Amino acid sequence: MIPLPSDASVSIAGRSPGLAAETVEAVVTLPTFKRPRQVLETLASLKAQRTNRRFAVIVMENEAEAREGAAAVLPQFEDGEIPGLVIIAHERGNCSAYNAGWQTAILQFPNFRHLLVIDDDEIAEPDWLERMCKAAEALGADIVGGPQVPVFADPSHGRWAEHPVFAPPYRETGRVPALYSSGNLLVGRNVLKAMGPSFLDLRFDFMGGGDSDFLSRSAQKGFVLGWCAEAKVNETVPARRVEADWIRARSLRNGVISTLVEKKKRAGTPFAGAKVFLKSLALLAASPLRGAVRLARTGSLTTSLYPVYVALGRVLAEFGYANEQYRQPEKN
Repeated sequence: MIPLPSDASVSIAGRSPGLAAETVEAVVTLPTFKRPRQVLETLASLKAQRTNRRFAVIVMENEAEAREGAAAVLPQFEDGEIPGLVIIAHERGNCSAYNAGWQTAILQFPNFRHLLVIDDDEIAEPDWLERMCKAAEALGADIVGGPQVPVFADPSHGRWAEHPVFAPPYRETGRVPALYSSGNLLVGRNVLKAMGPSFLDLRFDFMGGGDSDFLSRSAQKGFVLGWCAEAKVNETVPARRVEADWIRARSLRNGVISTLVEKKKRAGTPFAGAKVFLKSLALLAASPLRGAVRLARTGSLTTSLYPVYVALGRVLAEFGYANEQYRQPEKN
């Protein structure tokens, strides 16, 4: 196990033979945690990409003891089936894993232009990588997001696809004012170099939202954001995630993240804390009406409660509430 030169918390577990790192144009980062079967399926979808671009894959194993994901994928890298690296991110946490992969990309691949992100519960469609890269180039965008299409373990749950927790924020390709998730993302090397490590704030490690914060800060720096509606990944949604308590917890968490990200965005401006709190109170006051409008439009009580829970989460964040769903991944 060879530590990377700049960070002993990250080690290289395996590397494909004859990897011509200087020729790599795009790097796909794939974090994994206790999903050895699913990460193999994600990797298979990356092997099936239709593109002439030279790309490499970095798998970030974030379970530093058993390392089931790393053990599952290593043979394909060591046999040269997949160009790239398998690394161990020894510090547990969502943001720690991403930071390890992104910094490894900078250190190991000197000429890549695009860094892409896909999670280990997602399957990339065959033209995903090419479409993401082309969208970045056509839109003149530094960062591009794409839809995570929910694939429900129980097909009868398909009606949940339009719930705000699962629905994409945009429907059409183009430049956009904001992005919120790293589950299907392209980030330019220029962005990573400008933002610098650590890229994602470790305070979000077990809550999630480090990606939303990173994207917000990147937009503040003037980087252009885009959306590619055609570059889809299919995300496996277990039955657990359509249960009322999970939906409620995720909605509250989204509100907490919204407050924390906005506070960082306003930091250093006059009355920043008061403005965020007053906005949260206003959203909470308006949430029953917004919920009623959703109920009339969708007929779904669960969907109508979403703005109420988000607003409540925003207010609760002011009093230290943090829903760290990633602390217990088996319940997430």
